[in-house]
Amino acid sequence: MSQPFEAFWHQTLDALLEAVWLIDEDTLCIRFANRAAAKLSGYDRQAMHGMPVQALAATPQDLCLWEDASQWQTGSQTLTQVQCRDGLLRPVEQRLERIAGPSGSDSGWLLLTMLDRSEQAHTEHELEGLLSDLRATLDSTADGMLVCSQDGSIRAFNHRLAAIWDLPRHMLVERNDASILDYMAAKVLDREGYALRLEELRRQPLIDSTDVLALEGGKIIERRSVPQLKRGAPVGRIHTYRDITREVEVQAGLQLAARVFDCSLDAIFIADAGHRLVRANPACLRLMGDHEVAGRSVREMFGCSAPANWYGAAAQEWSSGGFWQGNLWLEQGAQQRCAVRLSWVALRDAQDVVFQTIGFMRDLTQQQQAQQRIEELAFSDALTGLPNRLSLAAHVAQAIERAADTREVFAILFIDLDHFKIINDSLGHQFGDRVLKLVAERLLSCLRSDDMLSRLGGDEFVLYLQGCDEALAASVAQRILREMLRPFLLDGIGFSVQCSIGVAQYPGHGHTLDELIMQADTAMYRVKERGRGHYSFYQPQMNSGLLSRMKLEHAMRQALEHGRMAVFFQPQVHIGSNRIVGAEALLRWTDPDFGVVSPGVFIPMAEESGYIVTLGAWVLEQSIREAARWSEKGLPLKVSVNVSALEFRQPDFVERLRSLLAHHGLPSHLLELELTESILLQDAQEMAARVRSIADLGVGLVIDDFGTGYSSLGYLKKLPIAKIKIDQSFVRGLPHDAGDRAIVSAIISLGKALGTEVVAEGVETGEQRDCLRALHCHFFQGFLCSPGLPPDAFGARMSELGVLVEDDWRAALHGGAEVNLQGGSAERQ
Repeated sequence: MSQPFEAFWHQTLDALLEAVWLIDEDTLCIRFANRAAAKLSGYDRQAMHGMPVQALAATPQDLCLWEDASQWQTGSQTLTQVQCRDGLLRPVEQRLERIAGPSGSDSGWLLLTMLDRSEQAHTEHELEGLLSDLRATLDSTADGMLVCSQDGSIRAFNHRLAAIWDLPRHMLVERNDASILDYMAAKVLDREGYALRLEELRRQPLIDSTDVLALEGGKIIERRSVPQLKRGAPVGRIHTYRDITREVEVQAGLQLAARVFDCSLDAIFIADAGHRLVRANPACLRLMGDHEVAGRSVREMFGCSAPANWYGAAAQEWSSGGFWQGNLWLEQGAQQRCAVRLSWVALRDAQDVVFQTIGFMRDLTQQQQAQQRIEELAFSDALTGLPNRLSLAAHVAQAIERAADTREVFAILFIDLDHFKIINDSLGHQFGDRVLKLVAERLLSCLRSDDMLSRLGGDEFVLYLQGCDEALAASVAQRILREMLRPFLLDGIGFSVQCSIGVAQYPGHGHTLDELIMQADTAMYRVKERGRGHYSFYQPQMNSGLLSRMKLEHAMRQALEHGRMAVFFQPQVHIGSNRIVGAEALLRWTDPDFGVVSPGVFIPMAEESGYIVTLGAWVLEQSIREAARWSEKGLPLKVSVNVSALEFRQPDFVERLRSLLAHHGLPSHLLELELTESILLQDAQEMAARVRSIADLGVGLVIDDFGTGYSSLGYLKKLPIAKIKIDQSFVRGLPHDAGDRAIVSAIISLGKALGTEVVAEGVETGEQRDCLRALHCHFFQGFLCSPGLPPDAFGARMSELGVLVEDDWRAALHGGAEVNLQGGSAERQ
């Protein structure tokens, strides 16, 4: 090889972005390394001359590669790591090919190229959390695509895959996974190697691979395989295929320079001394849109968007023996362009005159798209496109910084849609998402250009009003409320969306965005408490009540786990014998900080938060367990358990009740469920069906607080109600209040007419009990007998008063027996 020619190719290889080594096949020693190789490995180029190539090997696979000469004949391309001089390992894409040696040489050369993947690995790590769905797209650049699950079954493939593999039409219609995979395996010449490679990929689901496959008929395809990840775990594999038959045919007849030129992963063009293109490699043609490039000016390729001095800067770099590189926009035609990283080097003849230039381009489109997508995800709401909290925080931080000098004020409005859950539950979440977009548009129509609307999530929006005092903030809130009152129309459905607004002022109500949002949220919550559909400014006293409530609710949610809740039992007594006939389960809570918390305080709070379902389920199980213990001891005592409306409406309530009875072995007739009238009157048909299902189990149903709501006597006649309870508000006035006496008498008469037992609640005095006896009420409960007691104390009370079993008191009620009032038990005389 002549010295000028060798210098020419040394210059050419030095200009490549890829690291290139030429290796003596006999000695496996490095004979040449370009600049990129020195930069990648950290070794001085002269130091690498004669160095064993094994010094670069960082993995056992690479060491095996250099020991197996058979692999040099066919070449290889792998993703691996290179051992750098400083001891660090860098990820690289490595390609090894055997090429002809210099003219007159008996031995061949090995061409080793590496492309530094460190930056790509770093970028992929940053994108992994936010852009998992883009990973396959970023890693795969071929045309055919085959997506397989972890077990190897096919999830999807595109039409280009069918064309590359010549899949028969009937396979495309039948979609038989095994048939398609077997057909593809049969088309590969090296079937054994093909099967072994697939098995290796199945065993190592996290590795990437690139393979070249030779098919029957002479077609050569490149397969790239990457894992498909979900939340960091492999769920399948994506194979992409590119027909490289023509590229391989071209490469077969080229010399070393042609191989480097056509096989490069970068787009490469060659221009003459006048900077007009004479040749471009396939990657460059694809990047430029496959247009005719011969004669095209390099300056024209990058259009008017390029910096004005970049031509001169390139010439300056060439004069000092270097090369110019920078980011430019490549014109692709049809008013399209893409961002590229260009490295432009000049080639000089023997007279040191530039006679050609070579440009190396790398497409930055996907990198820019990924960066743009990261910014969009980081600073905007994916559903509405509005700024998110992070974007709002940055905006408000600037406003606060300005206010330090200008004393500017602004307002924060916290907007929450009222009863938006009804839209999601009735029309679906997709419809609800579209409604949120309409709401965002309508809210935006109320703003000035300097204001900012952001969505926090769900149906919550935060509005920043620049330079807004209290009067202007009230005006904007009123306008929003008016705008939201206008009907919405979507898919032919008309509906209304009302909102509640809390307002906080800077700096009076807070000095940070978090403080202002918290205060505005507090004011909005006060609007919710007072009926919704209005606005309110924050006032400091609002926080005290909310903080106490928050602490109390938190303590309530911790109480079960820490054993601070307990089920007490209050006796239900037969008036005639003064013996216990049943018990009502009562939930009690004693907290180390709040002391004994009244059920009148925590039960409504649990109902409002939905935690009543958890509490109710626990009380029901504890009550059934205790009643089963009594029954096993020969005391078959009925236990009554209050059931909230929310718990009663749970879809699995009846099945859970059946399971608890079976698990604890409690006869179903020893359990009663106490329901309020309102439960039965809402969704009457559904509730009636549920009541009958419970009655079919043999469980008794009790109407609690009878007469205190909007009563409808129809359900007493139609539903299998076993007992009604007279509310203590009517019992309290006995025997002197004529109105209470009349109401109690009417309820007792009604129960007698319907064959329903009647229990009077809240009996505290002997006069009340005697009055109830005179009105022919047979049962009562209240402090006259006992308050609610823990299970052990209740057992002692049963021993003290005695237990009247159901058969005995029913016989007494119907005149078939007399009840002995002496002794500790009830006996038939």
